[in-house]
Amino acid sequence: MPLSTPQLDEEVNGIVTDLHSEELTDDWERFITDKTLQGTPVYHYRNIRESLTGRVRINHMYENELGSLQPSPNYIFLKYCFDILLIIASLPFTLIICIITAIAIKLEDGGKVFYIQPRVGYRGEVFQVYKFRSMREKAEEVLTTENDNRITRVGKFIRKTRIDELPQFINVIKGEMSLIGPRAEFLDFAVELEKEVPFFNYRHIVKPGISGWAQVNQGYATGPEETKIKIEYDFYYIKHISFSLDLLIFFKTIHTMLTGFGAR
Repeated sequence: MPLSTPQLDEEVNGIVTDLHSEELTDDWERFITDKTLQGTPVYHYRNIRESLTGRVRINHMYENELGSLQPSPNYIFLKYCFDILLIIASLPFTLIICIITAIAIKLEDGGKVFYIQPRVGYRGEVFQVYKFRSMREKAEEVLTTENDNRITRVGKFIRKTRIDELPQFINVIKGEMSLIGPRAEFLDFAVELEKEVPFFNYRHIVKPGISGWAQVNQGYATGPEETKIKIEYDFYYIKHISFSLDLLIFFKTIHTMLTGFGAR
């Protein structure tokens, strides 16, 4: 039962409350205001959960409080410019890696070097995503599992180091993807998820990314519960989207590539 009047000691280190509750009385509002003016940190309880988990709840859209629902046009434009500059700057290094990878794939089984597949992208548009082939040709298209026997020897290495994602630089240059953003989903998978989470398609308000908040914190999702957690990470990113968060993901991506975290 909520307290009708504040019954706390004067000395408090911080306050956690539901700042949107209609049960927050005038006395509580005055108390919170006074403590704020005294320098005591006040947190909305949902923000505490988000800070601790890096995720937001997806039970209802209103829980996310996503503001105007539209990322800043300036942010979108500048992010695309930074994406292109980073790709150009890394080209001498990544080009060598791509050539070596292509040769290794070809030598292993003589099959195709690239794997092209339709995915759901920005604003729900379907596009063709490019990757280095890491599985046997004509392998069944189902979710990847740990120790999946469809993955080739070269494929295991390039998936662990995320080298298989490098051809997606082409998608970034074409404006279909960004370096940082939610993972581009399979079309059929996206349709099924939309049935479970009515506002799932809002995830497409930003461009999909080669790496993202869910990828560096969780890795690949292989089941319903892991998928739910992944979506919570995605919506956290959309809610808190910023250059500082993109930069954090960029450095965590480097760590992921070096350690193979979350690879399947």
